[in-house]
Amino acid sequence: MILRTATASISVLAISLITACGSMSSMPMYSQANLPAAVQVPAGNKVAMETVGAGDITYQCNAKKDMADQFEWMFVGPDAKLSDRDGKQVGKYYGPPATWENMDGSKLTGTQVAVAPSSAGNIPNQLVKANPASGSGAMTGVTYIQRVNTMGGVAPSSACAASSVGSKQVVKYQADYIFYKAAM
Repeated sequence: MILRTATASISVLAISLITACGSMSSMPMYSQANLPAAVQVPAGNKVAMETVGAGDITYQCNAKKDMADQFEWMFVGPDAKLSDRDGKQVGKYYGPPATWENMDGSKLTGTQVAVAPSSAGNIPNQLVKANPASGSGAMTGVTYIQRVNTMGGVAPSSACAASSVGSKQVVKYQADYIFYKAAM
């Protein structure tokens, strides 16, 4: 009788776990094969954390470099919340310099390696080589950061002219930031 009750309890527990796992939101893994070669993470790295960044990118109207009589919207910096796949904030992304900071206090900056076009009206996909993190936590040991699945964030379409030099505009954007660490 005790054995039958224990077996039944284990069966109920196993079914409960399978049901619970099936109802969890699964995090998609990004196939490197489906991304442009320029933004693929080098072999020997594995996904450590997936986040969704949502927020603002600020642009400023400035004279073009070496062309004082021509003007363009220039990237100033981002200000976004980083959330996990369930929508819970796990960090933030801001700059300059571009900084990814986890809620545990660990943070890092990086150097852009490459960009690849996204769909029209969206900022490009990007690959960043991470600099060593400060603080101890989730960002420790991150080697690369990918920005994929971008939505919005492109420079304003409004005129940028001599009369508007120095003015700023903020645009909304969203992107997935995938953090990689060296595979062990």
